[in-house]
Formats: sequence, C-alpha cells, structure tokens
Amino acid sequence: MPDEVKPHWHGHRTRLRNKLLSRGTSALDDYELLETLLFAFIPRRDVKPIAKTLLARFGSVSGVLAADPSDLRRVSGVGETAAAYLKTVAELQGRASKETLASGPVISSWDALLSYVRGQLQHEGREQFRVLFLDRKNQLIADEILGLGTVDHAPVYPREIARRALELQASSLILVHNHPSGDPTPSRADIEVTREIIDALVSLEITVHDHLIAGKNAVTSMKSAGLI
Repeated sequence: MPDEVKPHWHGHRTRLRNKLLSRGTSALDDYELLETLLFAFIPRRDVKPIAKTLLARFGSVSGVLAADPSDLRRVSGVGETAAAYLKTVAELQGRASKETLASGPVISSWDALLSYVRGQLQHEGREQFRVLFLDRKNQLIADEILGLGTVDHAPVYPREIARRALELQASSLILVHNHPSGDPTPSRADIEVTREIIDALVSLEITVHDHLIAGKNAVTSMKSAGLI
C-alpha cells in the first residue's frame, strides 16, 4: 500500500502483538489488551478508540467483561460478534477462576475465593444471594443462586438453603451476596438473615463458615467483622 494512502494506524496491530509476545501481557495497558482482543473480530479498522471508549463507558476491564451484550453494542464499532466474543472471554475467565477455587479446600484459598466472588458479583446490577456448598474437606460441591432480586433486595429462604444443603450432602457452606450500590457494608437485614440461616442449619450439623458481601471494589467478610 503506498505511504500516501496508508491509514495512520497501519502496522499498529503488528507492533502491538509483537510487544505482547516479546515483553508479556503486563507490558500492555488495559486499553492495549482490549485492542489486541478486538483485533480478532474487528478487521481493517483502528480499534484503539473503541477500546478506550469501552473502558470509559464501563469503568474498567472487569466492567467491560461484565457488561450486558446489549450495552456493549451501544458503543460505536462494537457489533454482535464483538459483544459475543467479549462475553465469551468473561465466561472463560469465570470458569477458570471457579476451577482454581475448586482445586482445593475453599476456606484455605482465601485470595482465590475473594477473586471468584468479585469476578462473579462486583458488577452485577441486581442483588444475588448465592451459596457455596462444601463437602467434608471444605472443597466446593456447587455454587448456586438461591435468591435473585432487585437493585437492593434478594429474597432468601433459610429452609430452602437447608433443603438444598441436604440434597447435596454438604457439610458446610459460605453465603455470598452483592450490594449493587457498591458499598459492601453489612446491613441489619444481612446480619439478621445470616443468623436465621445459621439457626436453621445448626441442628443439621452444617456449618456456615462466612457470609461475604461484594461491592464494586471490595468484599466484606462478616466473620472477619465479628458478625458471625
């Protein structure tokens, strides 16, 4: 292609790929990592503005990956294919995180547990109440959503949690939910429902190890806060 008709970004993709391969992913800024991903399904176009717009719109890389496909497609340049691939990357990330969590005793893998909880819930727009069911070795049996609600409330039924724990033959569990407001501070209702669940499980000899609350940038442990 003659120099006078080459687009200003000509050669940029090759340079960025070479930078990643020679210096590693840590050498790339967030927008450059997104650019590299977008190369695969947005051909013959400068994707740097798209990557930067995605980060500005959704606040972070994790925010981009957690965004609803319909919201992703509102960004100029992001079509159905790009949105689908971004969601695929998010799902792969979540499954890899879950595999790491399930590879050993959950309660002794605190960093992996917090990473998994953040990845699943920090950008969730509605409140979810999830339960991590554990076996006698504290290894993960299942992660299930047992309450799905609005922006500030998810119905939780202690008897349903007890019933499901018996079905799965769980010996213990970790309660998890998110605060879409972004503040992970436990509310009075959070404390009360946790105590109700503990009371419902004590006669079944099923232990509640913790109740984790995910916000935008942090996860609060009710056990560490002295509330369990």
